[in-house]
Amino acid sequence: MTGGQAEASRRYRRYLSAVMLHGQAGAKVCDLGATDLYALNVLELAGAMTPGELGARTGLTTGPTTRLIDRLEQAGYVRRVPAPDDRRKVIVEPVGRPAGLDEVLAPARGKVGEILAGYSPEQLEVLYDYFDRAAAAYQEAAELLRSGS
Repeated sequence: MTGGQAEASRRYRRYLSAVMLHGQAGAKVCDLGATDLYALNVLELAGAMTPGELGARTGLTTGPTTRLIDRLEQAGYVRRVPAPDDRRKVIVEPVGRPAGLDEVLAPARGKVGEILAGYSPEQLEVLYDYFDRAAAAYQEAAELLRSGS
């Protein structure tokens, strides 16, 4: 790895660490675990899904996924409903958000918004393209890690 690549790697790792730390801190303020908040985000972005799908997207096995859904259901953030195509299956659907979550996330969102406002439309397109492509790359890499490949 060249000096420039090493510096880029350090900067990127510092960025990822800050994002993760912020997510953990935000979850704690909302009386949630980081995985609980992450699962709510997955459900909000992707919509209702089976417990198996939620487990796959969060990296949890069956038992921890069941306990996660139990906690979120008890808190009023999700509900289990019968699958329309197979009543033996259940679907987990989001029904609420933690009180104060938007307020907790607002300071970071505002600061990031200020940063993004300093970029041209062309630069923003590059950033958004990167976000989309990097998200897909990380999801693919996580699937490979889970499958043992």
